Order: sequence, then structure tokens, then C-alpha cells
Amino acid sequence: MSSQPVVAVLDYGSGNVHSAVKALAAAGADARLTSDRALVRDADGLVVPGVGAFRAVMDALRASRGDELIDRRLAGGRPVLGICVGMQVLFERGVERGVDTEGMGEWPGVVTELDAPVLPHMGWNTVEAGQGSRLFRGLEDERFYFVHSFGVQKWTLDVQPPFPPPALTWCTYGQPFLAAVENGPLSATQFHPEKSGDAGIQLLANWIDGLGGATL
Repeated sequence: MSSQPVVAVLDYGSGNVHSAVKALAAAGADARLTSDRALVRDADGLVVPGVGAFRAVMDALRASRGDELIDRRLAGGRPVLGICVGMQVLFERGVERGVDTEGMGEWPGVVTELDAPVLPHMGWNTVEAGQGSRLFRGLEDERFYFVHSFGVQKWTLDVQPPFPPPALTWCTYGQPFLAAVENGPLSATQFHPEKSGDAGIQLLANWIDGLGGATL
């Protein structure tokens, strides 16, 4: 039995994710890179990393049935955090260089190429933290590390009371795009917390603080 919240980092073949495991451990979690379905289902939190193309990430998720596990956790109100393309695939669709791919559809919206003179958007940038954000508590003036050419540039989900409105955090590179979303048990960041130094560790700690006690 761990005294720390157990966080599963979903291992579905999406590149090097060991930096995410290290950052989560530094932030206070018992972080485990795993494809074990029971652990992914029962952990206090689940992190879904993602690098590369939208279609490749979705194909890998579907091949491992990771999309089913994510959907099942969310149906039970269990926390999930998507990172980079792991955020993008939570939306309905991704359009990359003419390739239109169906996403998980947890949120409405389309991932499209950023409207900016130079791509990718690579490096440190400030964000405008959403009202009521837990992730950015104490981090409102910090910078975070981005590496991407695509993003969600319009939010269309209309949340009605009694459900609280999601906290939407925006960043501007050429045009505004969503840098993070916090919507009930589902949160996501377009930037890489694990590459964002102390600010990224604190953001992960803020997420971990909301997970509750250990279960394993």
C-alpha cells in the first residue's frame, strides 16, 4: 500500500514517456508506466502522454484498447490527464496535412494547424489561466514548454448548470489556442509539464493534490 497517490502513465507505444514518470514522481505521485489494464483502471490518476501525429496516436490507442480504458475511467468519474497529443486526441477530430482522423470525442472540437508564421511552436510561452483553474494555482505568471504545430483554436462545449463550467487556459502563438482544459475528472495540457521545469512539476503536483488517497 502506497502512501502516495498511484498514477498510471498509459504505456501504449507513444514514444519516450520516462520523463513524464520522473516528473510525476518528483511531484509526489507513485508513478508507474504500465499497460496493465487493472492498474490503469484502478489507479488514483491516469496520465495519457502523446507525441507525433494525431492519427498515429489514435491508431496506437485503439490497437491497445487504451481508448476504452480512458472512456471507462471518465464514465466512473476517475481522473485523467492528457498531455500534448494526448490532449488533442480527446477531441472529436484531428486534421493534419489533409488527413482527417476521428478522435475520442470526449470534447467537441477539431485539432487543426496553428495559424502562425513559423511552425512548429517550439519553446517557452506564457498562458492565460482559466477562471477557477486548479492546475495553475500559484502559477499564473509562469511559462511552459510547447512543441507542436497543431492545436484546438475554438471551444464549443456548452456546459449547463448544475455542472460547473470548465476552466479553459489559452495561449497565443499567431492566434489563440487552448493550452489546457479542466473539465470534471478530465484535464489536459497542450504543453509538456514534464519539460517545463519547476512550474511543470508544481502543475503536476496541483493535479495530484486533487486525486485523493491511494488505492493500491
